[in-house]
Amino acid sequence: MTQIVVDTDVVSFLFKNHPIGLRYDPELTGRVALISFMTVAEVERWAIQYRWGQHRLHWLRLYLNRFTVVPSSPDLCRKWAEAMATAQAAGRRIECADAWIAATALLYRAPLVTHNRNDYLGVPGLKLITHA
Repeated sequence: MTQIVVDTDVVSFLFKNHPIGLRYDPELTGRVALISFMTVAEVERWAIQYRWGQHRLHWLRLYLNRFTVVPSSPDLCRKWAEAMATAQAAGRRIECADAWIAATALLYRAPLVTHNRNDYLGVPGLKLITHA
């Protein structure tokens, strides 16, 4: 089965059953859906920031079980550094969190499904799937 990395925005759209999320469902079908540890950190931050109740937190954590979480590793750290440096060299800014997600896709040689295409334009070799 082929792998695909899912950006935080798409994870959020899918979790909320947002109509945009429906555009990405077919991209995940029949594939191993990976998410970066950074995506988990981002959604956990949202839960704290917006004071989600225990019921919603429970559903979020169950929902995240559909994905394989990629933890940090020395290889991933090197890919993150490459993503940051190459984006900067191309004159494009990439946010720290986005660079972790890009690094995950690069490390696993998997396409990245995102609704925020522009966030990743400075990272060479990154295959993007977007319906934005």
